[in-house]
Amino acid sequence: MIYFSRYTKLYALISALVISFGMYSIIRYGYKVSIDFTGGTQLRYTTAKPVGSEISSIAKVVSDHKATFVDATHTLDGGLVLKLTNFDDTTEQTFRSNLQEKLGNGLKLASLETVGPTIGADAIKKTLYAAGLGIFVILLYIFYAFRKMSFAIAAVVALMHDILVVLGMYSIVSFSFGAQLDTLFVTALLTTMSFSVHDTIVIFDMIRDELQKGKMTDLSDLSDYAVTSTLVRSLNNSLTIVFMLFSLVLLGGSSITFFAVALLIGTITGVYSSPFVATPVMVWLEKRLNK
Repeated sequence: MIYFSRYTKLYALISALVISFGMYSIIRYGYKVSIDFTGGTQLRYTTAKPVGSEISSIAKVVSDHKATFVDATHTLDGGLVLKLTNFDDTTEQTFRSNLQEKLGNGLKLASLETVGPTIGADAIKKTLYAAGLGIFVILLYIFYAFRKMSFAIAAVVALMHDILVVLGMYSIVSFSFGAQLDTLFVTALLTTMSFSVHDTIVIFDMIRDELQKGKMTDLSDLSDYAVTSTLVRSLNNSLTIVFMLFSLVLLGGSSITFFAVALLIGTITGVYSSPFVATPVMVWLEKRLNK
């Protein structure tokens, strides 16, 4: 058995440093927000041959049309996806002709989608509602399943820890590599919430079973036993996900790269938080309540 409970201050320090670094990035740099939330126009073009990385030429044409350039990505089939704000879609044909002159790649319009600022604000509101509802339901479920409020609170603390880590680290990725805060990131964040609680429940279930057996009386030793017993299972399960996500980051294409990055961050912090955040918090609460 490994005595993980002896190093709770180290876990707290690591979490505090990571979250503080991420929060600084959010305050200092913020995010590169997608038109999914701010409103704008997405143009998808097919091309006779790959466009390449002619971002400056594209940005110049966008500027000439009094629009704001947000992002340009290339699809796996060689197409081009542009995201713009303040774009008058009635002049799309003229815009395409000017873009054709710059790129010379036989551009053809595949789709044009416009998202208004109202829809973007509504998406943010629904995201917050979904996250809040998820946290509340998880709190009720764990309290019902384990009949201990300390278990429920500890699970939610670990969940909030994971959310803060993902938000902070993604801000750094957004600033460093241009990742956008979009609906795919929201999907990754909500997925992280479910994954985080999954491992926590496994550890808490073993602690409850051992408490019922009555063989171990010290809660710190019991938590160490539970974490040690489930650690290999959790690592084996999580590493398969990490390897898959890492492959997607390297080979998955630009449209899902940062989605995979967000999921990778969430998976890693979820594996960490269950034994090293949720379990120590639960032990601390139980000892405080049973004094």
